[in-house]
Amino acid sequence: MKNFAVCYNQTINRSVEVKDELIKIFAEKNICVQAIDIDGLKVGFDFVFVIGGDGTILKTARFYAKTATPIFGINLGRLGFLSQASRENLRFAVENILSGKYVVQERIMLKNSGYTALNDFVIKGSEGRTSRFSLKINGKYVCDYLADGIIISTPTGSTAYGLSAGGPVLAPSLNAFVIVPICPHTLNARPIVVPDTEKITVCSDKNAKSVVSADGQEFYEVEGCIDIEKSDYIAKLALLDNSEFYTILRDKLHWATHPEYGE
Repeated sequence: MKNFAVCYNQTINRSVEVKDELIKIFAEKNICVQAIDIDGLKVGFDFVFVIGGDGTILKTARFYAKTATPIFGINLGRLGFLSQASRENLRFAVENILSGKYVVQERIMLKNSGYTALNDFVIKGSEGRTSRFSLKINGKYVCDYLADGIIISTPTGSTAYGLSAGGPVLAPSLNAFVIVPICPHTLNARPIVVPDTEKITVCSDKNAKSVVSADGQEFYEVEGCIDIEKSDYIAKLALLDNSEFYTILRDKLHWATHPEYGE
């Protein structure tokens, strides 16, 4: 690797400070890096360090998926599920990456009408109230949902909104998508896991508009049916060698840990 970039988000507290610290570490190793703001992303790099929360990483991942450029997250947000490092172990992370002690994990993505999502597409009624949604897979009718909305999630996004709405957690390596109804008005509506080769169609009531969000960052209105399928692009997330999904699940989501009781 020759061309490194450091992407930072000025709206996040301490982002500029960490950016400067990261550039200093590279300077000590006689390596030149280019700093770029999240709102001024550009191509031409072999590897990109991303400073911020999961939202910053999602936006950067979508952009650099088009050039198959690996990105590495440095968390300054709350959960940081997509991040691999913090300010405290910044130097350790850089030295490991420069030594080649990392892997690049490919993450499947979704697409709809020119939009791409690494986590999920969320479909809701335009008036923000309960709506009827009809679900089809590969053009074949599956069911109707009377619900607040529908989440179509990747394995990466299964630990995000889909999990909060009652969906399952999928290992990132699975080639599958999750369909999760949001607050369905029935007790027998459950999430569905489908292969990533399937074409998912969600239709709203006639003459009704839906609001669609991609990764909770890009919003647009659609009238009628929405087709969602696997994107041609693959996000590439750099992970340190000792990274393991189930450890991250336990450490960051406190998965299945027992509450601590006082004496």
